[in-house]
Amino acid sequence: MRILVTGGAGFIGSHLVDAFVERGHDVLVVDDLSSGRKTNLHPQAKLVEVDLRDPRTGEAVASFKPDVLCHYAAQIDVRKSVADPGYDADVNIVATLRLLEACRSAGTRRVLFASSGGAIYGIQDFYPATEEHAARPVSPYGCAKLAIEQYLHYYGVQYGFRSTYMRFANVYGPRQNAHGEAGVIAIFVNKLLGGGVPVINGTGEQTRDFVFVKDVVRANLVALEKDLVGVQNVGTGIETSVNGLYEGIRRAVGTEIRAEHIAAKPGEQMRSCLTSASLERAAGFRPQTMLAEGLAQTVAYFRGELGR
Repeated sequence: MRILVTGGAGFIGSHLVDAFVERGHDVLVVDDLSSGRKTNLHPQAKLVEVDLRDPRTGEAVASFKPDVLCHYAAQIDVRKSVADPGYDADVNIVATLRLLEACRSAGTRRVLFASSGGAIYGIQDFYPATEEHAARPVSPYGCAKLAIEQYLHYYGVQYGFRSTYMRFANVYGPRQNAHGEAGVIAIFVNKLLGGGVPVINGTGEQTRDFVFVKDVVRANLVALEKDLVGVQNVGTGIETSVNGLYEGIRRAVGTEIRAEHIAAKPGEQMRSCLTSASLERAAGFRPQTMLAEGLAQTVAYFRGELGR
């Protein structure tokens, strides 16, 4: 198939590109390289270096005529979305609508969308959250992800799009940006390897569900190959506190450095956790990488012990 991956030079997107190329698909990447890197890209993937909002994105879609859109390009900084909701909506909603229109004109009808479980469910009523949990986003970023899901539903009703909304827990692993807001594991590892002191906001007892990037790739492949549509959570169903996470990272790095605690972030969720039970029922999918193993691979990557 011809697969277009937006954000394909980034963290998760580049791992997906690898998997698609290895399965013999023709892959085009659209990425402005604002956070992605050319070094992340598989040599057989083609790159169009352009902002998603640029008209040249539509031209690339028209020329490539993808069978599948894998939409991973986004503004992912929650704090930036709070500070400037208009900018967040322009990048995450308006640009996506232009992309979907270009795909509709090009004949694309299959979509894999990188959504967010934690950001969409908000403060959960129960743990782990299933796909039936109420959607109550508490940030413009979460609102944007939910809005795109709704637009994709519309495109399904109106134009026959078959879309999967991949609602991820906290994804981590090799190639994650250590200088962004979202990648706490990459940030901690990079800081420790440089001899610095990592900072934990608040008590560190807040919990998250950490899912390894290779399991996320497997989930996307399963959704595509089994032609699953609608909402699909991708999480381990296991809550890990930030303090517990840091201890695991410290052991993987092999250091005695203790983290510094500072004031909590205003409005930060205390708990977030997702179940992948829907994917397991539909396709037998279950995350396979335990946190300690994933942390070891992540540390090895940042030490330069792993390749691209």
